[in-house]
Amino acid sequence: MRATEGDQLVQHGRVVGQHDKTGEIIQVLGENGTPPYRVRFPDGHESIMAPGPDCAVRSTAEPRKEQW
Repeated sequence: MRATEGDQLVQHGRVVGQHDKTGEIIQVLGENGTPPYRVRFPDGHESIMAPGPDCAVRSTAEPRKEQW
């Protein structure tokens, strides 16, 4: 997993009915874009995360796909 500052970290819900949680990566603490990351969530909470298999990085450089 690699990321840059400004990318989004998406943590998928682990149980039925639990929504995904998305935060902005504000600092990359690993080498060459690797974890851990300092992440800021919409509620203002910040956390240092070493994402597991339930997480994905959404790059701000990638265009968003339209859903039809």
